[in-house]
Amino acid sequence: MDYKNRHMFITHYRKLFIGLSALLVIAGIAIVSVKGLDYGIEFTGGSLLEVSYDERPTLDEVHTSLDTIGFSDVVVQPFGEQSYILKTQPITDTEQQQIISAMNVDDREMSIERFNSIGPSVGRELRTKSLYALIAVSLGIVLFVAYAFRHVSKPVSSWKYGLVAVIALLHDIIIPIGILTLLGTEIDTLYVVGLLSILGLSVNDTIVVFDRIRESLAGNQEKNIKEDFVTTVGNSINQTITRSIFTSLTLVVVLLALYLKGPAATQTLSLVLLLGTLVGTYSSIFLASPLLTLLVGKKKK
Repeated sequence: MDYKNRHMFITHYRKLFIGLSALLVIAGIAIVSVKGLDYGIEFTGGSLLEVSYDERPTLDEVHTSLDTIGFSDVVVQPFGEQSYILKTQPITDTEQQQIISAMNVDDREMSIERFNSIGPSVGRELRTKSLYALIAVSLGIVLFVAYAFRHVSKPVSSWKYGLVAVIALLHDIIIPIGILTLLGTEIDTLYVVGLLSILGLSVNDTIVVFDRIRESLAGNQEKNIKEDFVTTVGNSINQTITRSIFTSLTLVVVLLALYLKGPAATQTLSLVLLLGTLVGTYSSIFLASPLLTLLVGKKKK
Protein backbone atom coordinates (compact mmCIF):
# COMPACT_ATOMS: atom_id res chain seq x y z
CA MET A 1 0.00 0.00 0.00
CA ASP A 2 1.59 3.30 -1.11
CA TYR A 3 1.57 6.49 0.94
CA LYS A 4 -1.47 8.00 -0.75
CA ASN A 5 -3.57 4.89 -0.30
CA ARG A 6 -2.37 4.48 3.27
CA HIS A 7 -3.49 7.90 4.43
CA MET A 8 -6.82 7.52 2.61
CA PHE A 9 -7.54 4.12 4.14
CA ILE A 10 -9.72 5.43 6.99
CA THR A 11 -11.83 7.76 4.84
CA HIS A 12 -12.11 5.18 2.05
CA TYR A 13 -13.55 2.59 4.44
CA ARG A 14 -15.44 5.13 6.55
CA LYS A 15 -18.76 3.33 6.22
CA LEU A 16 -17.18 0.18 7.64
CA PHE A 17 -15.80 1.99 10.69
CA ILE A 18 -19.02 3.95 11.26
CA GLY A 19 -21.03 0.74 10.94
CA LEU A 20 -18.79 -0.97 13.51
CA SER A 21 -19.31 1.93 15.91
CA ALA A 22 -23.08 1.78 15.37
CA LEU A 23 -23.11 -1.96 16.18
CA LEU A 24 -21.10 -1.38 19.39
CA VAL A 25 -23.45 1.41 20.46
CA ILE A 26 -26.51 -0.76 19.81
CA ALA A 27 -24.89 -3.59 21.77
CA GLY A 28 -24.18 -1.20 24.67
CA ILE A 29 -27.78 0.03 24.73
CA ALA A 30 -29.06 -3.56 24.57
CA ILE A 31 -26.89 -4.62 27.52
CA VAL A 32 -28.09 -1.70 29.64
CA SER A 33 -31.72 -2.38 28.65
CA VAL A 34 -31.50 -6.05 29.61
CA LYS A 35 -29.35 -5.86 32.76
CA GLY A 36 -30.24 -2.37 33.94
CA LEU A 37 -27.93 0.08 35.69
CA ASP A 38 -26.66 -0.88 39.14
CA TYR A 39 -26.87 2.35 41.14
CA GLY A 40 -24.94 2.58 44.39
CA ILE A 41 -26.34 3.93 47.62
CA GLU A 42 -25.20 7.44 46.65
CA PHE A 43 -28.04 7.43 44.08
CA THR A 44 -30.62 5.11 45.64
CA GLY A 45 -30.20 5.90 49.34
CA GLY A 46 -28.92 3.52 51.99
CA SER A 47 -26.09 2.87 54.40
CA LEU A 48 -22.49 1.87 53.74
CA LEU A 49 -20.12 0.46 56.34
CA GLU A 50 -16.46 -0.38 55.77
CA VAL A 51 -14.75 -2.69 58.25
CA SER A 52 -11.09 -3.73 58.16
CA TYR A 53 -9.33 -6.60 59.93
CA ASP A 54 -5.81 -7.64 60.79
CA GLU A 55 -6.88 -11.09 59.61
CA ARG A 56 -10.01 -10.94 57.50
CA PRO A 57 -12.64 -13.68 58.10
CA THR A 58 -14.12 -15.55 55.17
CA LEU A 59 -17.20 -14.27 53.38
CA ASP A 60 -19.22 -17.28 54.58
CA GLU A 61 -18.31 -16.52 58.20
CA VAL A 62 -19.50 -12.93 57.81
CA HIS A 63 -22.80 -13.96 56.19
CA THR A 64 -23.42 -16.54 58.92
CA SER A 65 -22.80 -13.96 61.63
CA LEU A 66 -25.16 -11.45 60.00
CA ASP A 67 -27.86 -14.10 59.52
CA THR A 68 -27.92 -14.79 63.24
CA ILE A 69 -29.05 -11.19 63.96
CA GLY A 70 -31.57 -11.05 61.09
CA PHE A 71 -29.58 -9.02 58.56
CA SER A 72 -29.39 -11.58 55.79
CA ASP A 73 -30.24 -8.94 53.13
CA VAL A 74 -27.03 -6.97 53.73
CA VAL A 75 -24.74 -6.91 50.69
CA VAL A 76 -21.18 -7.79 51.71
CA GLN A 77 -18.28 -7.16 49.32
CA PRO A 78 -14.54 -7.74 49.83
CA PHE A 79 -12.61 -4.48 49.61
CA GLY A 80 -8.87 -4.45 49.22
CA GLU A 81 -6.88 -7.11 51.05
CA GLN A 82 -8.22 -6.77 54.60
CA SER A 83 -11.63 -5.07 54.45
CA TYR A 84 -15.31 -5.67 53.79
CA ILE A 85 -17.91 -3.16 52.61
CA LEU A 86 -21.50 -3.65 53.75
CA LYS A 87 -24.41 -2.03 51.92
CA THR A 88 -27.95 -1.99 53.20
CA GLN A 89 -31.08 0.11 53.46
CA PRO A 90 -30.93 3.15 55.79
CA ILE A 91 -30.47 1.85 59.35
CA THR A 92 -30.77 3.31 62.83
CA ASP A 93 -27.91 3.76 65.28
CA THR A 94 -29.05 0.65 67.16
CA GLU A 95 -29.04 -1.44 63.98
CA GLN A 96 -25.63 -0.06 63.09
CA GLN A 97 -24.21 -1.23 66.41
CA GLN A 98 -25.80 -4.66 65.93
CA ILE A 99 -24.15 -5.03 62.52
CA ILE A 100 -20.79 -3.88 63.89
CA SER A 101 -21.03 -6.43 66.68
CA ALA A 102 -21.90 -9.16 64.18
CA MET A 103 -18.89 -8.22 62.06
CA ASN A 104 -16.62 -8.89 65.03
CA VAL A 105 -16.24 -12.51 63.98
CA ASP A 106 -14.32 -14.67 66.48
CA ASP A 107 -13.25 -11.52 68.34
CA ARG A 108 -10.75 -10.63 65.64
CA GLU A 109 -8.97 -7.28 65.62
CA MET A 110 -11.37 -5.01 63.76
CA SER A 111 -11.68 -1.29 63.00
CA ILE A 112 -14.43 0.84 61.45
CA GLU A 113 -13.02 2.74 58.49
CA ARG A 114 -16.16 4.65 57.48
CA PHE A 115 -19.91 4.75 57.77
CA ASN A 116 -22.14 6.71 55.36
CA SER A 117 -25.91 6.98 55.33
CA ILE A 118 -27.82 8.70 52.50
CA GLY A 119 -31.58 9.17 52.34
CA PRO A 120 -33.55 8.23 49.21
CA SER A 121 -34.41 11.86 48.41
CA VAL A 122 -30.73 12.85 48.49
CA GLY A 123 -29.88 9.88 46.26
CA ARG A 124 -32.49 10.90 43.69
CA GLU A 125 -31.20 14.47 43.76
CA LEU A 126 -27.63 13.30 43.11
CA ARG A 127 -28.78 11.11 40.23
CA THR A 128 -30.72 14.01 38.67
CA LYS A 129 -27.81 16.43 39.07
CA SER A 130 -25.41 13.91 37.53
CA LEU A 131 -27.65 13.61 34.47
CA TYR A 132 -27.91 17.39 34.22
CA ALA A 133 -24.12 17.64 34.42
CA LEU A 134 -23.68 15.22 31.50
CA ILE A 135 -26.24 17.13 29.41
CA ALA A 136 -24.73 20.52 30.28
CA VAL A 137 -21.23 19.37 29.34
CA SER A 138 -22.47 18.00 26.00
CA LEU A 139 -24.29 21.23 25.15
CA GLY A 140 -21.26 23.25 26.19
CA ILE A 141 -19.07 21.23 23.84
CA VAL A 142 -21.45 21.81 20.90
CA LEU A 143 -21.43 25.56 21.51
CA PHE A 144 -17.66 25.69 22.01
CA VAL A 145 -16.87 23.71 18.85
CA ALA A 146 -19.40 25.71 16.82
CA TYR A 147 -17.80 28.95 18.04
CA ALA A 148 -14.24 27.74 17.50
CA PHE A 149 -15.06 26.72 13.92
CA ARG A 150 -17.30 29.73 13.18
CA HIS A 151 -15.10 30.81 10.26
CA VAL A 152 -15.36 27.39 8.63
CA SER A 153 -18.47 27.29 6.46
CA LYS A 154 -17.47 25.22 3.44
CA PRO A 155 -18.01 22.45 2.68
CA VAL A 156 -19.40 21.71 6.20
CA SER A 157 -21.11 24.30 8.40
CA SER A 158 -19.43 25.07 11.73
CA TRP A 159 -22.33 23.80 13.84
CA LYS A 160 -22.02 20.38 12.17
CA TYR A 161 -18.53 20.02 13.66
CA GLY A 162 -20.16 20.42 17.07
CA LEU A 163 -22.90 17.95 16.18
CA VAL A 164 -20.37 15.34 15.05
CA ALA A 165 -18.33 15.92 18.23
CA VAL A 166 -21.40 15.18 20.38
CA ILE A 167 -22.25 12.07 18.34
CA ALA A 168 -18.70 10.87 19.00
CA LEU A 169 -19.10 11.69 22.71
CA LEU A 170 -22.32 9.69 22.93
CA HIS A 171 -20.44 6.82 21.29
CA ASP A 172 -17.63 7.21 23.85
CA ILE A 173 -20.08 7.17 26.77
CA ILE A 174 -22.52 4.45 25.70
CA ILE A 175 -19.94 1.79 24.83
CA PRO A 176 -18.02 2.00 28.15
CA ILE A 177 -21.31 2.04 30.09
CA GLY A 178 -22.37 -1.12 28.23
CA ILE A 179 -19.08 -2.84 29.07
CA LEU A 180 -19.20 -1.73 32.71
CA THR A 181 -22.81 -2.89 33.01
CA LEU A 182 -21.81 -6.27 31.58
CA LEU A 183 -19.04 -6.47 34.20
CA GLY A 184 -21.52 -5.60 36.96
CA THR A 185 -19.81 -2.35 37.95
CA GLU A 186 -21.79 -0.32 40.44
CA ILE A 187 -22.50 3.32 39.63
CA ASP A 188 -21.12 5.61 42.32
CA THR A 189 -19.84 9.17 42.39
CA LEU A 190 -16.42 8.16 41.03
CA TYR A 191 -18.18 6.39 38.16
CA VAL A 192 -19.90 9.66 37.23
CA VAL A 193 -16.65 11.60 37.64
CA GLY A 194 -15.06 9.13 35.23
CA LEU A 195 -17.81 9.67 32.65
CA LEU A 196 -17.45 13.45 32.87
CA SER A 197 -13.69 13.09 32.48
CA ILE A 198 -14.21 10.91 29.39
CA LEU A 199 -16.12 13.77 27.76
CA GLY A 200 -13.15 16.09 28.18
CA LEU A 201 -10.52 13.55 27.14
CA SER A 202 -12.45 12.37 24.11
CA VAL A 203 -13.35 15.77 22.70
CA ASN A 204 -9.72 16.84 23.05
CA ASP A 205 -8.53 14.24 20.50
CA THR A 206 -11.48 14.97 18.22
CA ILE A 207 -10.82 18.71 18.16
CA VAL A 208 -7.13 18.10 17.36
CA VAL A 209 -8.16 16.37 14.12
CA PHE A 210 -10.88 18.95 13.39
CA ASP A 211 -8.40 21.77 13.92
CA ARG A 212 -6.00 20.22 11.43
CA ILE A 213 -8.88 19.93 8.93
CA ARG A 214 -9.65 23.62 9.49
CA GLU A 215 -6.02 24.58 8.93
CA SER A 216 -5.84 22.48 5.76
CA LEU A 217 -9.04 24.06 4.38
CA ALA A 218 -7.72 27.55 5.10
CA GLY A 219 -4.36 26.70 3.49
CA ASN A 220 -6.02 25.28 0.39
CA GLN A 221 -8.21 28.37 0.05
CA GLU A 222 -5.24 30.70 0.48
CA LYS A 223 -3.17 28.85 -2.10
CA ASN A 224 -6.20 28.31 -4.35
CA ILE A 225 -5.75 24.53 -4.22
CA LYS A 226 -8.76 22.54 -5.39
CA GLU A 227 -8.74 19.46 -3.15
CA ASP A 228 -11.59 17.07 -2.46
CA PHE A 229 -12.83 17.31 1.15
CA VAL A 230 -12.43 13.57 1.67
CA THR A 231 -8.76 13.89 0.70
CA THR A 232 -8.32 16.83 3.08
CA VAL A 233 -9.81 14.80 5.94
CA GLY A 234 -7.64 11.81 5.09
CA ASN A 235 -4.49 13.95 5.12
CA SER A 236 -5.50 15.56 8.43
CA ILE A 237 -6.08 12.18 10.08
CA ASN A 238 -2.73 10.95 8.80
CA GLN A 239 -0.96 14.02 10.22
CA THR A 240 -2.49 13.63 13.69
CA ILE A 241 -2.97 9.88 14.13
CA THR A 242 0.48 9.23 15.60
CA ARG A 243 0.12 12.04 18.11
CA SER A 244 -3.35 10.83 19.17
CA ILE A 245 -2.31 7.20 19.61
CA PHE A 246 0.88 7.88 21.54
CA THR A 247 -0.77 10.48 23.78
CA SER A 248 -3.57 8.05 24.61
CA LEU A 249 -1.10 5.18 25.06
CA THR A 250 0.75 7.02 27.84
CA LEU A 251 -2.55 7.58 29.63
CA VAL A 252 -3.61 3.95 29.12
CA VAL A 253 -0.38 2.68 30.73
CA VAL A 254 -0.92 4.88 33.80
CA LEU A 255 -4.59 3.93 34.15
CA LEU A 256 -3.85 0.24 33.67
CA ALA A 257 -1.22 0.36 36.41
CA LEU A 258 -3.62 2.25 38.68
CA TYR A 259 -6.38 -0.29 38.06
CA LEU A 260 -4.17 -3.35 38.61
CA LYS A 261 -1.97 -2.10 41.45
CA GLY A 262 -3.73 0.96 42.83
CA PRO A 263 -6.01 1.16 45.88
CA ALA A 264 -9.40 -0.50 45.64
CA ALA A 265 -11.14 2.83 46.17
CA THR A 266 -9.94 4.12 42.77
CA GLN A 267 -10.49 0.97 40.72
CA THR A 268 -13.88 2.04 39.40
CA LEU A 269 -12.59 5.45 38.36
CA SER A 270 -9.49 4.02 36.66
CA LEU A 271 -11.55 1.38 34.83
CA VAL A 272 -14.05 3.96 33.54
CA LEU A 273 -11.24 6.23 32.36
CA LEU A 274 -9.35 3.32 30.79
CA LEU A 275 -12.33 2.20 28.72
CA GLY A 276 -13.22 5.78 27.85
CA THR A 277 -9.69 6.53 26.68
CA LEU A 278 -9.57 3.47 24.41
CA VAL A 279 -13.01 4.08 22.90
CA GLY A 280 -12.42 7.83 22.63
CA THR A 281 -9.15 7.38 20.77
CA TYR A 282 -10.89 5.09 18.30
CA SER A 283 -13.78 7.51 17.75
CA SER A 284 -11.57 10.57 17.21
CA ILE A 285 -9.75 8.77 14.39
CA PHE A 286 -12.23 6.34 12.88
CA LEU A 287 -15.63 7.94 13.61
CA ALA A 288 -15.73 11.72 14.06
CA SER A 289 -13.81 12.87 11.00
CA PRO A 290 -15.23 10.21 8.64
CA LEU A 291 -18.72 11.37 9.73
CA LEU A 292 -17.88 14.83 8.39
CA THR A 293 -17.21 13.35 4.95
CA LEU A 294 -20.61 11.66 5.00
CA LEU A 295 -22.28 15.00 5.80
CA VAL A 296 -20.56 16.51 2.76
CA GLY A 297 -21.79 13.59 0.68
CA LYS A 298 -25.37 14.14 1.86
CA LYS A 299 -25.09 17.87 1.14
CA LYS A 300 -23.90 17.25 -2.43
CA LYS A 301 -26.75 14.85 -3.07
